[in-house]
Amino acid sequence: MAPERIVIVGGGLAAARVCQQLRVEGFTGELVLVGAETHLPYDRPPLSKDVLVGKRDESALRFDPDALAIQLRLGIEATALDTANHTVQTTGSELDFDRLVLATGATPIRLPGDGEQLTLRTLDDSLRLRERLQPGARVVVIGASWIGAEVATAALSRGSSVTCVEAGPAPCAQALGVDVARSLLPWWRDVDILLDTPVEGVVPGGVMLRDGRELLADVVVTGVGVRPTTGWLVDSGLELRRGVVVDEHLRTSDPNIVAVGDVAARWSPRWQAHVHVEHWDEAVTAPTAAARTLLHDPSSDELAPHDPIPYFWSDQFGHKVQYVGHHTEDDTVVWRDPDDGTGRAVAWLTPDGRLTAVLAVDRPKELVQARRAIAAGASPNPQRLADPAISYVDA
Repeated sequence: MAPERIVIVGGGLAAARVCQQLRVEGFTGELVLVGAETHLPYDRPPLSKDVLVGKRDESALRFDPDALAIQLRLGIEATALDTANHTVQTTGSELDFDRLVLATGATPIRLPGDGEQLTLRTLDDSLRLRERLQPGARVVVIGASWIGAEVATAALSRGSSVTCVEAGPAPCAQALGVDVARSLLPWWRDVDILLDTPVEGVVPGGVMLRDGRELLADVVVTGVGVRPTTGWLVDSGLELRRGVVVDEHLRTSDPNIVAVGDVAARWSPRWQAHVHVEHWDEAVTAPTAAARTLLHDPSSDELAPHDPIPYFWSDQFGHKVQYVGHHTEDDTVVWRDPDDGTGRAVAWLTPDGRLTAVLAVDRPKELVQARRAIAAGASPNPQRLADPAISYVDA
């Protein structure tokens, strides 16, 4: 039976896009959007960039709930899901549904301690942190992550002094591998960066390191990662594994429920693994597949799988960093540094020679070629691949 009422839990970009796409696909029934924040859906990438440095005060999306006939439930959190009775319990009321979309995103990880620690995930977070990034302020950033680098960049631009504490051997080492990550270290020259330095906790007025030292701080920002917001689903019966497990059509273990965005761990036929893609590009593309899955008539043609090549970018210390693909620690690194010093690129090859991922710094045109080559299953010659004058497709 065609659904008459679809409930979307989540108030971010993915949730907004699902609503829009359901109407595009012809759904005329009830749409109910439940969002924990009081704001209408907005874009998150500007929060750590233009909003944080004061160039903008908001990042609103083009989203008209009245035109889309959406019933809004903002400032309301989902607290439990009953899949048998098709109901969502919230802090406002109980909601019935025929189909359900999980788009609750992720929540920043916080460290132990009773000291003040700020995180950067929401618009309110960004505005609150911006007020604290003042000239001369002592800012300690915990985690030399992508978000940690962007916060450090913004803090320096506003005249704050920045110390970064990183448990690993280099910035973003867990994501990129130690050798590639160490190539980013020169960018941090204006930051007092402490590597291989675990944090014990955040205390009033600073950060306590595991070796017993205390760093004094006016502002502490924790950027050590996020966790999918799935606590309210623990007793739902859905399969959870660092996110809501979904298939290549974004269906959960309950076929009436889909999950999109940061909360989803989706099956990728391309990588033969469940991938957890916590980036803007996924929040933009996944809702089209989710809407079609929700409205799919089993008697019609088969659904196309949702399996795009992951992509993300970061602006830090005056550099544009872009990554496309999905590599593992078993892959081999191939460096593509141009002789003229105009940026750099790094490629990863599987043990059998297939191109799986590319990191490009200040070389945006490389990403178009790289994505095309990865999609084609290219197996380039490593020696030719190392020549930045040769395209990924021709290597």
